[in-house]
Amino acid sequence: MYSSHAPDFVLATAGAPSRFPLPKVSLVVPTLNEAENLRWLLPRLPTWIHEVLIIDGCSTDGTVDVAQKLYPGVHVIIEKRRGKGVALMTGFEAATGDIIVMLDADGSMDPEEIVLFVAALMSGADFVKGSRFIQGAGTVDMTFIRMLGNWALTLAVRMLYGGSFSDLCYGYIGFWKRHMSLLRTDCAGFEIETMLNIKALKNRLKIVEVASFESVRIHGVSNLRAIPDGWRILKTILRERVASKILIPAE
Repeated sequence: MYSSHAPDFVLATAGAPSRFPLPKVSLVVPTLNEAENLRWLLPRLPTWIHEVLIIDGCSTDGTVDVAQKLYPGVHVIIEKRRGKGVALMTGFEAATGDIIVMLDADGSMDPEEIVLFVAALMSGADFVKGSRFIQGAGTVDMTFIRMLGNWALTLAVRMLYGGSFSDLCYGYIGFWKRHMSLLRTDCAGFEIETMLNIKALKNRLKIVEVASFESVRIHGVSNLRAIPDGWRILKTILRERVASKILIPAE
């Protein structure tokens, strides 16, 4: 699970500090015409990240060129199939790290929070998700309709699958790569965020939520469509429940 080439983490003890190797962290970032946003995001990534994978949906604004210029060594994969879900699964499969963290490219997610996900995983979690609705979190990028829809969908998952999620439709997620076989899904669009949460619940992974603050997109317009995508997410929740043979009891 750990790499002998990873940087060391200093742990203070009652005696002398001790060191143990950090797991390798792969950052998966789906992009579609996010050149201007990458100019903000990439310089702010932690220096200890093992690899950054840009999964690009055939951008026409120079996204790939900007990524390669600002982050030498970035791994760019051109994904011709459409959809955020397709891009993320492509990135997950290509990642070589012990830990995978998925991050939006639009500047709405703070890259400095990545350490919170890694720390929670290293402390025993299998799957860590960001929440905008717990102590220390927040959002300035949700309309009333989106907030209402997120609340209803979160409640639906809690009723049908158990668990205690406070936030469902948020794509800041980290997990151990060794759990990929349990989390693999064929979801093509934004519903992949919800499906990953459901897969983690159904497979009884240890799930931890960490506080995250969502800012507004820096440049461009989001591809998310509140009502159509919300309906698609709801259908995904119900379809997966029908396909499930075992109802996981609430904790």
